[in-house]
Amino acid sequence: MEQAKELALIIIKAIVDAPDAVFIEAKQDEMGVLFLVKVAPEDMGKVIGRQGKTAEAIRELLRVIGYRARAKISLRFEEPEGGRFQRSESRESYKEQF
Repeated sequence: MEQAKELALIIIKAIVDAPDAVFIEAKQDEMGVLFLVKVAPEDMGKVIGRQGKTAEAIRELLRVIGYRARAKISLRFEEPEGGRFQRSESRESYKEQF
């Protein structure tokens, strides 16, 4: 799984403006491996992409690596501090504003 983590790190660092702020934490359990990705707040839109297409492309590449290693690999982006949704604020209350 180290290869998958390195691939994700290389791809994400190439996309963002602040590559030194990229951090990936791997959590493994019986279901597979979960990569938690943290980036600078201003880079969050870049790694997710329009309608989530960039994030989904990265996830698909990781799934291929996981398939070869017979493991499920998931990728999740952590909401940075000062991001769009605060922990105390729910998405429903955000939608009600508009």
